[in-house]
Amino acid sequence: MSPGIGLMDRRLKTEKDAISLATSGILKNYKLKDVKIKTLETKYDNDAGDWYVALGWNEKRVIIRMDSVQATITEIKEI
Repeated sequence: MSPGIGLMDRRLKTEKDAISLATSGILKNYKLKDVKIKTLETKYDNDAGDWYVALGWNEKRVIIRMDSVQATITEIKEI
């Protein structure tokens, strides 16, 4: 039996950790180099245990959803 999300230790504990993972995921996914990525907004969902980070560069804007327990990117959505 595995513990519920409330009992598990989160790997993405701070906003800084979430921004770091989101930025590295965008750099890897979009194969960007020499681009200044700007953090537009961050939000933590207490019910789901997910981080949402909005990033922007040039004319692109994306929202990255991450699981705070597993420290993985679960969704990248362009807006």
